[in-house]
Amino acid sequence: MKTVTLEVITPQDAMNDLLQVWKTGEKEETTKISFASPEILWKVLTAKRWELLKALCGAGPISIREAARRVNRDVKGVHTDLTALMLAGIVNRTETGGVEFPFEAVKVEFFLKVA
Repeated sequence: MKTVTLEVITPQDAMNDLLQVWKTGEKEETTKISFASPEILWKVLTAKRWELLKALCGAGPISIREAARRVNRDVKGVHTDLTALMLAGIVNRTETGGVEFPFEAVKVEFFLKVA
């Protein structure tokens, strides 16, 4: 199953992970998209955008209009949300102008630590 992990990780830890992969040459098993804080993650991954991801998960390439129909929302609002998800690297634009969530599952990972 092709999974994406949305994680909260400091920029330094992300750089350390990148250096480790570069040194060892071992590819990560899952795709990871990192955010610097939980606040940024939740700003990008709002409730309506999460609903969109659920509708796109495993659907293959579809039009923005079809995405809007699946979540019962207006096209303009869905287009705005999809643009934000594309900018974050979570959703891809297809050659035909549609959108695609190229994963079958999403894992969200972060820790809540004592301040």
